[in-house]
Amino acid sequence: MSAETDKLRNNLHAQLERLLDQLTDLDQSKDDMDENEYNEARQDTVDQLEEFSKSLEKMKSGEGGLSLLDEVQRIQNAIKCAISQAFHTPEVIRFFAKKQPVQLRNHLAEIERDTKIGKINGAEGARQKKEILDALKKLGEPLTIDEEMYLKQYSEGGNIHFAKMNDTSGVNVNALSAVAAKQIENARAPR
Repeated sequence: MSAETDKLRNNLHAQLERLLDQLTDLDQSKDDMDENEYNEARQDTVDQLEEFSKSLEKMKSGEGGLSLLDEVQRIQNAIKCAISQAFHTPEVIRFFAKKQPVQLRNHLAEIERDTKIGKINGAEGARQKKEILDALKKLGEPLTIDEEMYLKQYSEGGNIHFAKMNDTSGVNVNALSAVAAKQIENARAPR
């Protein structure tokens, strides 16, 4: 592979990292911004991602090695997921774009731990777990039977309104917490 190709690949990854860092910063600063300001800044980042995707499409139609085309395609897929809101978490988008299933699995373990200890609420933990499992599946990574069942139950249960049964025949506390949190949220919503 030529030095120019390596440099181009590095520049593509740097641009994607910059945009994903921008999304991460926005998500972390969301509470400090008013809703319009946040939505405007997020949309601006999504617009930049769309422009980046268009430039990758032009690049793909030109000359280049097969491995570079594969790299461009992977980055484009990550951008499409970010734009379409298929993945909400910048870390998941980053790991997906770089085809890093081990990092996705590590992130999944962190999410499960944080949900179990109450660092993140059950509904958010369930959403992030589904997002990571979807990313792994899209990367062609094999999922366990439990993970496949989780995705199926999550989809059938309207995203949050499901309870996963465990082997000891008890209802998963995190799933119940997610349902309770959603019911409280609905009760607080102005009518």
